Amino acid sequence: MTARSDQPLALVTGARGFTGRYVRAELERSGYRVMGVVQEVALNDEITLDLRDRAVVLGTLAPMAPDVVVHLAGIPLVAHGDAAALYQTNLVATRNLLEALAQCSGPPRSVLLASSGNVYGNIGAEVLDESMAPRPANDYAVSKLAMEHMARLWMERLPIVIARPFNYTGVGQSEDFLLPKIVGHFRRGARVIELGNTQVARDFSDVREVARCYRGLLEVPAAAGRTFNVCSGSVTVLDDVLDMMRALAGYAIEVRINPAFVRGQEIARLRGSNALLHGVLGDAPGTIPLEATLRWMYTSI
Repeated sequence: MTARSDQPLALVTGARGFTGRYVRAELERSGYRVMGVVQEVALNDEITLDLRDRAVVLGTLAPMAPDVVVHLAGIPLVAHGDAAALYQTNLVATRNLLEALAQCSGPPRSVLLASSGNVYGNIGAEVLDESMAPRPANDYAVSKLAMEHMARLWMERLPIVIARPFNYTGVGQSEDFLLPKIVGHFRRGARVIELGNTQVARDFSDVREVARCYRGLLEVPAAAGRTFNVCSGSVTVLDDVLDMMRALAGYAIEVRINPAFVRGQEIARLRGSNALLHGVLGDAPGTIPLEATLRWMYTSI
């Protein structure tokens, strides 16, 4: 990408991750020059940086002056087994980033932090909205909620927007996640799949819609200092996902329940309200049906 002096600079952490690739593309289409922060060897328009290293983060980012920042870097797996790594990556690294951004010569006009709808836990409400007190049920969710609380300490110095995405998927997501695992089995023509509880219900979105909403939140000044669910507002039971894939692939797969995949303190139903997001943006995920997203994933090369 050829940089132009009139292009606003967007700093995207986790730029090579599943979400990062779509957010980067969305920002570039909207006229931003994107600088990616990665832990791998840097390529064009990237810098290699371990956000857990405070001194290096301050020394690298404080001299920069990005117009907007999207912080996606972190451990995204609820079932990640290393609790210490979760807190170091999802909490401490985020604090290092905010401290560095607060020292920039010109503060960003928007900083979006990706939290998670998992912070709500097992509240028991039919629809979860941002006014409800979270009850995180695992270390992943606790690390994200702790990140949110820490970020509020910086809101007088930085225009921070907190996004709570619910489940989303798309081409390129790892099969460590449930829907790509299911799609991958059908793509390979597998006859058996091992899953956990197939009665759980989740609010699924398409990653392209999530990226679009992240970009939108960066550009609305009224979003600063606020927290937004990023979700479709509807739920799908996992058994229904299997039915959709049977119809797409033209055959039925045998589902075997593996107790090792049944999580303790499983959240049975996770459905968010996107009313606040829609009220601010006039936009929210949910325009792309889940079946269309699954077809995109199933037919991609």
